[in-house]
Amino acid sequence: MGDEKKPKIGVWPTVKPFMNGGVSGMLATCVIQPIDMIKVRIQLGQGSAAHITTTMLKNEGVGAFYKGLSAGLLRQATYTTARLGSFRILTTKAIEANDGKPLPLYQKALCGLTAGAIGATVGSPSDLALIRMQADATLPAAQRRNYTNAFHALFRITKDEGVLSLWKGAGPTVVRAMALNMGMLSSYDQSVEFFRDSVGLGEAATVVGASSVSGFFAAACSLPFDYVKTQIQKMQPDAEGKYPYTGSLDCVMKTLKAGGPLKFYSGFPVYCVRIAPHVMMTWIFLNQIQKLEKSYGL
Repeated sequence: MGDEKKPKIGVWPTVKPFMNGGVSGMLATCVIQPIDMIKVRIQLGQGSAAHITTTMLKNEGVGAFYKGLSAGLLRQATYTTARLGSFRILTTKAIEANDGKPLPLYQKALCGLTAGAIGATVGSPSDLALIRMQADATLPAAQRRNYTNAFHALFRITKDEGVLSLWKGAGPTVVRAMALNMGMLSSYDQSVEFFRDSVGLGEAATVVGASSVSGFFAAACSLPFDYVKTQIQKMQPDAEGKYPYTGSLDCVMKTLKAGGPLKFYSGFPVYCVRIAPHVMMTWIFLNQIQKLEKSYGL
C-alpha cells in the first residue's frame, strides 16, 4: 500500500490527468474538426450534410473544413483538460471514500456532471471563439468578423464587447457539458465493464464498443443544449440593435413554437457521428499516452 501511495506525492501526479486529458482531446479534435464544421452549419440552416460538404468544397476549398481549428484546439486545451482531469480526481477521491470499491452508476454520473460544469466554465471563451469562427462564412460579407485565429477572436471579443462577453452563452454551455459528460462518462464506464467482463471482448473491441455506446448517449443527452448554445453564441443584433433572443429560455420557447421538439435535434446523425469517434479517439489516445508514460516510469 505504501508503494501505491508514493507516486501520488508531488506535482506531476496531480498535473498528469489534466495534461493527458487535454493532449488526447486535442489529437482527437484534429481528426474530427471537418465533421464538427459540418454539424455547426447544419444547425445554422445551411442544408443537409451532403449539400454542405459539396458546397464548401466547391466554393471554399478543403481548408474551409479546418476553419476554427485553432479555437478547437484551444477549447480542448481548456475544456477537456479541465473535465477529464477533474473527473479522474473526483472518481479517485470517491473510490477512496468508498473503501476502494467500484463506484455505483449514480456516483459516476455525479462525478461526470461536476467535471462537465468545471470544464465548461473554464472552456467557455474558447468555445465561443470556435462557434463564431465556424459560423463566420455563413454571414453576409458586411457582418463577418474575419477572426484570423482563436487568440485574435478572444482579443476582439474582449475589446469590442467586454470581458464578460467571453462567457456569452455560458449558461447553456455549462448545462450542455453537464448533460454530455453525464451521458458519456457514466455510460462509457458501465459499457467497458459490460463488454470486458460480461461479453469478454479484448481491449480494442471494448474501447470501440463502449465509445460507440457512450457517444450515442452523450449526443442524445446534450444535442438540445448544444443547439440552444449555438443559437445564442452566433446571434447578432439587427439594424435596431435588437438580438433575436433575449436569453436561453427565450430561444427554447421560440424554437419550440417554430419547429417543435425535434428542431432541437437538427443535425443529430452528424452530431452523433462527430461525438462517437471523438470519444473513441480521445480514449484510445489517452490509453496510448498512459502506456507511453508507464514505459518511461512516469
